[in-house]
Amino acid sequence: MLKIDDIRVTIKGFNILRGVNMHIPTGGTVLLAGRNGAGKTTTLKSVMGIMSLTAGSIHFDGQDLLQVAAHHRAPLGIGYMPEERRLIGTLTVQDNIMLPAWASKIEKAEERLDYIYGLMPELLPFVKRRATMLSGGQQKMVALARALMSGTKLLLLDEPFEGLSPGLGQKIGEKIQLLQKEGLTVLMAESDVKRIDFADKTYMIERGETAEDTGS
Repeated sequence: MLKIDDIRVTIKGFNILRGVNMHIPTGGTVLLAGRNGAGKTTTLKSVMGIMSLTAGSIHFDGQDLLQVAAHHRAPLGIGYMPEERRLIGTLTVQDNIMLPAWASKIEKAEERLDYIYGLMPELLPFVKRRATMLSGGQQKMVALARALMSGTKLLLLDEPFEGLSPGLGQKIGEKIQLLQKEGLTVLMAESDVKRIDFADKTYMIERGETAEDTGS
């Protein structure tokens, strides 16, 4: 589903990624683990086209993503949940979730919205509230739901458990595991991996370089 081969990113003369390699099979759930500043976010942004590569390649579902403009990547079935959530505070919860559908003109968006609400019924009591009226944990749930609107094939989650209470963290974990059972491909970037025991494979990233975690 997703092949990242020796990608490198340089920002203002600094080498941020020095050689990231990951092969994620269709339906796989993969964890990219590392400390803050190790290059996790830059890796996910590179897949989305937000960051430009200086070397390497990224293929998604057999397609060369470097030949696809950034704004055309979500319509391929890729959903992205950024670490900082990036909700539009003046819009309602439902409008925030629908943004990818409007931007990418997703077909059958209402059916997709119904599916998301079925998966995450916790959202229903506040779908008409503005995003600014939600707690940080609730905003995380909305950001996940928004990512699911376009993420029909691949879901990229940046620090999905950061700042969550144990209870809400467990709920988020349960949602991801449900998606895992449905065959969605998931790449999670996390610095605190103690809550995650359901990944099929783990890659460690240190100073912009990855190595597969063999458990040894």
